[in-house]
Amino acid sequence: MSIQLSSAVRQNLLSLQNTADLMSKTQNRLATGLKVNSALDNPGSFFTASSLNNRAGDLTNLLDDMGQSVQTLKAADEGIQSITKLVEAAKGKANQALQSSSTADRRKFATEYNELLTQIEDLAKDAGYSGKNLLAGTGNDLSVIFNEDGTSSLSVSAVDYTDTSGALGLSDLTIGTSGTLSIAESDLEGGDEAGDTLTVTVGGSSVGSIDYGAGTTSEDVITALNAIDGVTASTDGTTISITSENGDIVIDDTDTTADLATQTGSGYVAGSFDSDTSINDSLTALNTALNTLRSQASTFGTNLTVVENRQNFTTRLVNTLEEGAGKLTLADTNEEGANLLALQTRQQLSSTSLSFASQADQNVLRLF
Repeated sequence: MSIQLSSAVRQNLLSLQNTADLMSKTQNRLATGLKVNSALDNPGSFFTASSLNNRAGDLTNLLDDMGQSVQTLKAADEGIQSITKLVEAAKGKANQALQSSSTADRRKFATEYNELLTQIEDLAKDAGYSGKNLLAGTGNDLSVIFNEDGTSSLSVSAVDYTDTSGALGLSDLTIGTSGTLSIAESDLEGGDEAGDTLTVTVGGSSVGSIDYGAGTTSEDVITALNAIDGVTASTDGTTISITSENGDIVIDDTDTTADLATQTGSGYVAGSFDSDTSINDSLTALNTALNTLRSQASTFGTNLTVVENRQNFTTRLVNTLEEGAGKLTLADTNEEGANLLALQTRQQLSSTSLSFASQADQNVLRLF
């Protein structure tokens, strides 16, 4: 059985239903903050906004990788700056050696120089970030991707400073060892004859002679040897021990009939800092290494600038994409709040109108 409503009642009822639907949509927009919640609301705006948000999400993921790449480049740059200071310190050691005339001091400086090279290699090994070390050579190249399809990127080639003899061209120095010679005091004193002379040769060059007449003692010979530059002699009462910093020492008796045979030392190894020429060669290598480091620091600095600029650009682009998507889908809460208030007022008026229409129908009952 169907119920027949008057035209006035039906119109007011439909108005109430429409108002309720509009209030529901408005309340949903206020709750979600979106005026387009699905493709049913506005297909064009919904799918365009989804595309913009998807791209923004992809770029946001790339931002994390860019941030890590920035840190990797910063770690490498810090490593190069520290290595540069160590190379400058090594250069200082070479200059100190050049200014010294003492072979012993030069060899001390050479030892310190080698220690600095070891520190350079250790520092290069420790300059990595999150498993990537741009100063450790093969397998550490860095690739930074800037867009979602990978068509825009930057490749940063790693260098290898973990071995200073490679890219830096700085090899460990030979420290050098002095030549040694031992002579029994009995042999020395048994060969002294009036008018005899001992000639002293170091590294093939004559460096002095010692009067070796009758009555010359071991102490006399030791005193004379110690007066020769780079030669040191001492005795334990039985054997005279002689060291020579500048080459193997040879002591020869000028009297061919003498009892003392030619005494020849051994064990001398030339040090890399023993001569001015070799020190200057090291200084040239150090200057070349410094130029290499400064050039590489400039390259890494340029790469760092590129990545940071792309990082900032991507951040701004993500904001632009999200703002554009928001303009298509975000609701104006002020407007929606005003709409809800207007709809609530309309609903109250429609309810009142429906009540009036119902009362008009009820007047028929008064006729009975």
